[in-house]
Amino acid sequence: MNVAPIPAVAPALLGDLPELTAPAKPVQGATSFSQLLLDGIDDVSSKKIEADKQVRSFVLDHSIPVHQVTFALEQARLSLELMVQVRSRLVESYQQLMNMQL
Repeated sequence: MNVAPIPAVAPALLGDLPELTAPAKPVQGATSFSQLLLDGIDDVSSKKIEADKQVRSFVLDHSIPVHQVTFALEQARLSLELMVQVRSRLVESYQQLMNMQL
């Protein structure tokens, strides 16, 4: 039984890759991680404010149906719950990074 050697493919593939020491170029239109977090917090805040407005309007003059108020309150609650979960994961990740030994 005759086994042929496998040709070296790695050097040919590595020739097309950019330098590993070159700084990464930012993608145009990309937002930073901190900006994404701030936008998410603003979104949660605006949903809470909108739900509060709908509750006030419902209580004062019944101009908004009850199902719309319930939907707005539930949307605000779920947004807040998601934000708390994201915060918990970020804190947990930070703690794991701080506990790593170098």
